[in-house]
Amino acid sequence: MRPEIAVTGLGLVTPAGHTVEDNWAGLCEGRSLATRDPGLEGLPVDFSCQVPDFDAERELGRSYALRVDRFIQFALVAARRAVSHAGLDPRTWRGERVGVLLGVSSNSLDTYLPEFRHLGEDRADRVSRLMLPRSMLSMPAGEVGIDLGARGPNFAPSSACASGATAIGVARDLLLSGACDVVLAGGSESARSRMMATCFARLRALSRRREDPGRASRPFDAARDGFVLGEGAAVLVMERLSDARARRAEVLAQLRGYGASADAHHPIAPHPEGDGAARAITAALEDAGCKPQDIGLVNAHGTSTRLNDATEAAALAQVFGDRVPPVTAAKGVIGHALGAAGAIQAAYTVLALRHGVVPPVANFERQDGDHPLDVVAGEPRPTAADVGLSCSYGFGGQNAVLLFAAA
Repeated sequence: MRPEIAVTGLGLVTPAGHTVEDNWAGLCEGRSLATRDPGLEGLPVDFSCQVPDFDAERELGRSYALRVDRFIQFALVAARRAVSHAGLDPRTWRGERVGVLLGVSSNSLDTYLPEFRHLGEDRADRVSRLMLPRSMLSMPAGEVGIDLGARGPNFAPSSACASGATAIGVARDLLLSGACDVVLAGGSESARSRMMATCFARLRALSRRREDPGRASRPFDAARDGFVLGEGAAVLVMERLSDARARRAEVLAQLRGYGASADAHHPIAPHPEGDGAARAITAALEDAGCKPQDIGLVNAHGTSTRLNDATEAAALAQVFGDRVPPVTAAKGVIGHALGAAGAIQAAYTVLALRHGVVPPVANFERQDGDHPLDVVAGEPRPTAADVGLSCSYGFGGQNAVLLFAAA
């Protein structure tokens, strides 16, 4: 019998707030947090979902806040809070047995713009010495390891918008193998840069509802026209269930299954029948020893783009037939945090199982397409579900699905 894996701590920094409680309240309110973004003024898409009232200097100190980019700041704050939530003390743990896996898809890109300008003006001497260490994808994990004295395996899984979920799945494997006793796993991203907004707008992936940003992100709704850029971080503290019980930790949920796959179809478009996504869901079910009818809720990737939502619905129909469990999708509320999205979703799935509630999808009014879903909308729906899926998919056809069970 393989060990069971427990989630014992959560740390969240998202547009819904900086605490677990604020995030859960905002998610259950089911209202989009998209607003005008001064940093995007003048662009074709000038709104986003922003982490509110985040004071990096107060949280981390002035010198540190100036040294690292926003996506690293989020990761460190979320990790500290997750560790505290788990009742662990970095001063006393065996640091060499503590791993850190934080998925990142890109970074803010803001750091690069002034530095490339210097280079383009033949002023190489003006390029910041901190450009690389403040922006590399591996640095959130590296900085968290330094800050908390976590000296075990430390790296950044990068599978586009599935990165945070991939990190959690690989963290589970480290625990199962015995390589670690504790892993801090999740993802961090701040996608609200002018370059990122421009790139996604050029791909026609972003909603163009400039006149009403609060109505822009609408996963699975017939009137959806693209996603809304977001940002944030989520960190889960994971350990073997036996170890958590031995130290009398509160177990929030168990991670029972992980499935991953590749569409091997197209650089940015999902497989039209949702083939890769369906295989990842099936792999997670098989890994957990579960059947489709055991699943009580689905936290969908739900980007609010025409193609992705349609193919995700097709994938769910492949696996569940005409009995798809109740579906929620957090991006309607907090936007799309790219590499952090899968980790944030995972934390929200843990909270949904813990509270016995499926949060509503913001702005959902009616469906289209051939694969109708039971989309939770309007208000939170009580549920007796004790098993749920968190599904994440990304560019390159990279898919990761996590299966959680209530504690």
